[in-house]
Amino acid sequence: MKNNSVRRTDLLSTGDMARFVARGFLRFDGLIPDEINRDFLERIMRDEVRSHPPGTPLAECYATCPPIGALLRLPKVAGMIQSLVGLNPLFDHHAVHHCPPHQARAQDTHADSIVDVRSTAFDIQLMYYPHEVTASMGGTRYIPGSHFRRINEMAIARYQNIAGQQHVVCPAGTLLIMHHGIWHGGGCNRSGESRYMLKIRLNPTCRQVRLWNTDDLAALSVGPAAIFDPDAYRHQDRIQTLFERPEKWFPMDESRLETVNRIRLWRALIDDPEFDSHYWLSRLENQPE
Repeated sequence: MKNNSVRRTDLLSTGDMARFVARGFLRFDGLIPDEINRDFLERIMRDEVRSHPPGTPLAECYATCPPIGALLRLPKVAGMIQSLVGLNPLFDHHAVHHCPPHQARAQDTHADSIVDVRSTAFDIQLMYYPHEVTASMGGTRYIPGSHFRRINEMAIARYQNIAGQQHVVCPAGTLLIMHHGIWHGGGCNRSGESRYMLKIRLNPTCRQVRLWNTDDLAALSVGPAAIFDPDAYRHQDRIQTLFERPEKWFPMDESRLETVNRIRLWRALIDDPEFDSHYWLSRLENQPE
């Protein structure tokens, strides 16, 4: 596939990026056209979906699989990729997940790959659903906000149901883009039909700094207000308020740790070491000489 810079209007917005930082994913239902979905499913049936060596530039991938190349070239998809991992990302790996009918059990909850020692850089994983996924087909389950809880692959396999977990029930052509650290697993397919999903993991090749459409960055940012100041939470669309919104699985006080994690990543993404959300991180950096 050829990789060119996309129009600014096809890049993610600041609000999109803030939600990705806070929750670890973005979901776009029915984004991929039916002709791409049908072509991809036909090639799966003929076993024509081939992978590439890890580290291959994405621009050099999928020349022999036109539907995946066409998917990645869609302006909105290319814009998402560029916004998150830059213009020239590397192919890490892909996996075609096939869940046969009438499964006996679900896939264990896990995070992909080994414990990640990077502080702020991240990979993304595109999860593409080429056909409708009904509730009885299971679908991917994932835990919003889990991407900062770094674990080693199957270390969380004993956890099968977590408060606030989501299951992908979606129309054909849905795309889920995840931070590589999200806890997830394949649901149990109790239907009489096969379920398919393509996952593609991409690595950045540049600093992940202001790669999205930042036209709305100033409007959604405010200075750090005092902790527990009621006025600080009045604007629900502001980045600071979003970063303090807990997931259902967060214990009350522990949610503040996730607020700090979100602030730290956002500072890296906007290249502003002074950014804060209601003084939560600044108070921890007060180290008088």
